[in-house]
Amino acid sequence: MKKLEQSTVSLLIGLAALLLLIIVLVVIGILTSKKPGKVSLQGTVEAKEYRVSGKIAGRVSQLLFDEGDSVSKGQVVVMLDSPEIQAKLIQANAQSRAAEAQRAKASGSAREELVQGAYEQWQKAQVGLDIARKSYQRVENLYKQEVVSAQKRDEAKAQYDAAVATEKAAKSQYDMACHGAQREDRIAAQAAVDAAHAGVNQVNSYIDEINLVSPVTGIVTEVFPKVGELVGQGAPIMTVTDMNDVWFSFNVREDLLEGITVGSEINVWIPALGSSTYKAKVYFINVMASYATWKPTKVSGEFDAKTFEVRARPVQPIANLRVGMSALIK
Repeated sequence: MKKLEQSTVSLLIGLAALLLLIIVLVVIGILTSKKPGKVSLQGTVEAKEYRVSGKIAGRVSQLLFDEGDSVSKGQVVVMLDSPEIQAKLIQANAQSRAAEAQRAKASGSAREELVQGAYEQWQKAQVGLDIARKSYQRVENLYKQEVVSAQKRDEAKAQYDAAVATEKAAKSQYDMACHGAQREDRIAAQAAVDAAHAGVNQVNSYIDEINLVSPVTGIVTEVFPKVGELVGQGAPIMTVTDMNDVWFSFNVREDLLEGITVGSEINVWIPALGSSTYKAKVYFINVMASYATWKPTKVSGEFDAKTFEVRARPVQPIANLRVGMSALIK
């Protein structure tokens, strides 16, 4: 009898413990299944960045600003040293001077000595033509009187014709000496000058790239090389951040997007700047490539909640705002 009573008591104790365990599990399930009343969305402050780089390779001779310094648009921030470009500039200038000399020679008239020599040759040819004409006329008269043979007459005629041709050739040489180079020579000389000037301009454009300027007003946030180091063509040397073009970036799960639309205003809290909140206007919402953590929203009908990138710009400038600061939406 005692054994029966003891077993009944043990059974009742076990049932009571099991019932208590079930009640605890139900309470925990209810508590964990409740959605939080408020959800905080955390993001970061971002800004547009510009890389300072050059068109030429060279050695960094001077860094005029350090990280954290403020710079203005168009201000020289880096100076490079490139002996190769200096040598190319000297070569291009020499070629330009040579081309200018050729153009001057082609554009101007011939030297006085050449003109005088051509003139004297023409005068000599005219004297020879006059003598040949008179000789031919005398032989022609004698031939008509049948004093000389036809061969003598033909020889005199040939000498006269040769004297005429010689005089014309001498006259052409004299005209050419007076007029200078041919039109084609002048065109070729001008083309050479244009090509030489283009070469100088090209090298000068590279010279301008020795002193690199900031493309925007902002803050120097990164400096990559050190003074004395070589940098390649197009290699980034410095990063300038435009603090006038900042925004907040949030990664928001799609089931938390309710009320957040393009053009809507949100209140952003920046812990680094105190307890104040700042208004920002949403201007960009776009789905991200990756999925957020899988979250069932219903017992039957579960789905994968995607993540969207939400960007918002401050409505008013915020003092002491820096890239990388945390930003929260409650």
